[in-house]
Amino acid sequence: MKALNFILALLFSAVLTAQIEIPDASPFSKVEQDVGLTKITVAYSRPGAKGRKIFGGLVPYGRIWRVGANESTKFTADSDISVMGNYLPRGTYALYAFPYEDYWEVVFHKNTEHWGDGRKAYNPAEDAFRIRINPLKTSGYQENFLITFDVINHNAINMLWIWENTLIKIPIAVDTDSKMMEEIATGIKQNPTAQTYYEAARYLQEQGKLYTQALIYLNKAIEIGGDTYYFYRVKSLVEAALEDYESAINSAQKSLELAQKEDKDEFVRMNEQNISLWKDKQITTKQ
Repeated sequence: MKALNFILALLFSAVLTAQIEIPDASPFSKVEQDVGLTKITVAYSRPGAKGRKIFGGLVPYGRIWRVGANESTKFTADSDISVMGNYLPRGTYALYAFPYEDYWEVVFHKNTEHWGDGRKAYNPAEDAFRIRINPLKTSGYQENFLITFDVINHNAINMLWIWENTLIKIPIAVDTDSKMMEEIATGIKQNPTAQTYYEAARYLQEQGKLYTQALIYLNKAIEIGGDTYYFYRVKSLVEAALEDYESAINSAQKSLELAQKEDKDEFVRMNEQNISLWKDKQITTKQ
């Protein structure tokens, strides 16, 4: 009996040893994207078209699709966001879609435990929400299903689904501004450094707001931290936004000279371009 058990164990071991690992037909992928102070992550699998008709064919119209292959596609946001006006609390959601020829229903689903599309177990009551989106046609051909992001700024981003000649664009908004204004207020109160003042001013300049306050911060940054090409670079942009072109030119010239000393050729060129632009605006303003 012991001999038989030993032989069976050897045979079982041989079977395990004989197993081979093969590549996944729809390889796993993960895309991470920062938007403002929020990180968005999508984990999904990427099936290939392989000469097949995709939407209305491999992916039937009017039936739930897992937005990829294998297990359900997972969408994670590490802060609260808004998707086409729909509030979505921070967390992880399964992405589903119901494609139709003229429109799609895109689903952010709270149950992430279903395998694949969860067709038999899927419960619409567990949707966070559904949104309706009109599909777009692409000029190029996308072989493997792709999820990516584009048109990114501090407050918004587009999530793109692309396969075959179909593009789904999903606008997402984040509330970066209120977070940043809180960060700035806290940073200014708590023993601010020159960099604290500079970063606060740079954010305000990039957002096109509170230029007078931004200028105060930049003057404090220079007072504490001394002359740097990037302090004066942002100072020139703020002064130009306030239409004080003479001061803007002087600050840009100072930034240019400091950048030359540090061999920052890109900043030299940018300052030269702005000086030329603002001199023209001076002439126009005086006429």
